[in-house]
Amino acid sequence: MLLAALGSAACAQAVVPGSGIYSCVDKNGRRLTSDRPIPECIDREQRELGPTGTVRRVIGPTLTEHEREALEVQRRKDLEERNRIAEERRRERVLLARYPDKAAHDAERATAIAHVDEVTATAKKRIAELQERRKKIDVEMEFYRKDPAKAPMHLQRQLLENTEEMAEQQRFISGQDQEKRRVHQRFDAELAQLKELWAARVVPPQAATATVPAASR
Repeated sequence: MLLAALGSAACAQAVVPGSGIYSCVDKNGRRLTSDRPIPECIDREQRELGPTGTVRRVIGPTLTEHEREALEVQRRKDLEERNRIAEERRRERVLLARYPDKAAHDAERATAIAHVDEVTATAKKRIAELQERRKKIDVEMEFYRKDPAKAPMHLQRQLLENTEEMAEQQRFISGQDQEKRRVHQRFDAELAQLKELWAARVVPPQAATATVPAASR
């Protein structure tokens, strides 16, 4: 809008369109010509040519330094917005290609959750092994119940290692529970977006009816 407004202002300040040919070189090095002042060159010099190609006059930039800076900022914003929209559309196409319907999305969610459950099951199996090992250590430590400090160093070390690994496996399982919640949150967010994309692909019944040839009705 800013570019359009400034371009309009530049045109309004110039001679009435049709009184000459305007020529300039824009910021990208392209030579442009028109029968009216050229908006792409409002920040630089333009030449008004007569019918024979002679220069009638030279028109200087119609923007102040502040206006040119504002225009450039707006141009960058517009470009960033166009790039953002293009990237968003690309991601939507990728998402639709990966999940053409809800069944495909549900299947991948189930696979992701199953993987987390599999890792958790492995940790639980290790805890069961540690618990069995702990029973044997406790039997040996029974001889030193009154004064555990008198137990052999290798036995004390086994007890400490068993306790630490048990705690580590418990922390790991807790982390997997959080990971499962994150997986569900991600798939829930995707599903909400996909529902809109799937709905947009559906042809309205009225449109589908309108395309049926009269002879087939």
